[in-house]
Amino acid sequence: MEIKEIYDYSEKYLGEEVVIKGWIRRHRKQKEIGFIDISDGTCFKMIQLVYEKKLKDFEKIQKIRIGSAIEVKGILKTGRETLEIDVKEIELIGDCDEDYPIQLKSHTKEFYREQAYLRPRTKIFQAVFRIRSIASIAIHEYFGSHGYIYLHAPLFTASDCEGAGETFQVTTQDLDKIAKSGKVDYQEDFFKKKVYLTVSAQLEAETFAQAFKKVYTFGPSFRADPSKTPYHAAEFWQIEPEVAFCDIDEIMDIAEDVLKYVIKYVLTKARDELEYLDKYEEKGLIEKLEKTVKQEFKRITYKECIEILQKAKQDWEFKPEYGKDIAKEHEKYLTEYFKCPIFITMWKKELKSFYMKQLDDGTVASADLELPGIGETCGISQREDDYDKLIERMKELDMKIEDYDWYLKLRKYGTCERSGFGIGFERLLMYITGMKNIRDVIPYPRTEKSCDF
Repeated sequence: MEIKEIYDYSEKYLGEEVVIKGWIRRHRKQKEIGFIDISDGTCFKMIQLVYEKKLKDFEKIQKIRIGSAIEVKGILKTGRETLEIDVKEIELIGDCDEDYPIQLKSHTKEFYREQAYLRPRTKIFQAVFRIRSIASIAIHEYFGSHGYIYLHAPLFTASDCEGAGETFQVTTQDLDKIAKSGKVDYQEDFFKKKVYLTVSAQLEAETFAQAFKKVYTFGPSFRADPSKTPYHAAEFWQIEPEVAFCDIDEIMDIAEDVLKYVIKYVLTKARDELEYLDKYEEKGLIEKLEKTVKQEFKRITYKECIEILQKAKQDWEFKPEYGKDIAKEHEKYLTEYFKCPIFITMWKKELKSFYMKQLDDGTVASADLELPGIGETCGISQREDDYDKLIERMKELDMKIEDYDWYLKLRKYGTCERSGFGIGFERLLMYITGMKNIRDVIPYPRTEKSCDF
């Protein structure tokens, strides 16, 4: 029997004998009685086991350590905070060594990252990773219910979508041999050319959008970015829809709708987890999320943002200037200024990727969605559907046009206006859970010099 089932049908099982299996999360021992908190992972709640000295195995049970796997038989009853089981029998299934690092003592999140293979057993990461699972389901339910095709885009790619060069190269060649010879022969490689791990599935999604109208991908992306900020990781997940016959305003509507849907879904399906995080991680978390669902996201141009920042009586580390990117401190100020999530629109084309729709004033039809406390979470744009303009922009950036031949041909074979966006899933999770570091919402974070598990 699972703990979730017992809680879901507690009235049915109260006073009855139940048998459960799980792991000890806490063990409090007294002279005449003992209390064990047990979890089987099927829900956030635990059940408290109460065992008394009259049990023949009382002394043996008191020696069972935190982290051990056990089977319990007893009578279910109502406790003060959780359901309880009056223990009749406890069987030790798997003992836990004395050096088990996840003990009752409170540890830092940095410590838990060093024990990434064990941290899912802790209360806080039980909450975070269950929310991650629930949010993932919400994403698929949203797009599935709105008629999108789910595209499994490739992880290997011969093109750099963002054009920033922050890619991981993939090879089957002997790197030690190359280091000694100083020569690379790509004809000896598996793909016979340079190949990378994908930064984005957008280009492939565009091809499917011109066949199915509405598609989305949801999978891992990879960026060889050595940034050590709490918002960057080398491996991360993105939600990337692509919609044909859709302009920049319409795609912003969709992005806002997706975020609100996911947040509302988590508020409904993960209440216990959010209440715990509200209490121990970010005070007022639930109130913030409920407010976000009801708010209308503000839309403001990049130029207007720069003007607001320049007028602000702030001692900036990075001086806001038109034509320069918006820094983290600027994002924070703007979301606090408007007191809501904001879309920053119509960026200078020099600040954005090559594929974005170029406008006559030197800007592109694009937007960044900034969430309070997190910053940029979603990059949005209408795609350039004019073949000549796209070619010209790629030449300006000195890109290898031959590598994008198939992508360019989309503009020749029944082109249309189309738009899409990419939501950084982990940044969205940081906003939903209140966690302050991206490494704490990824099961096994991959950052510079960190690939241990």
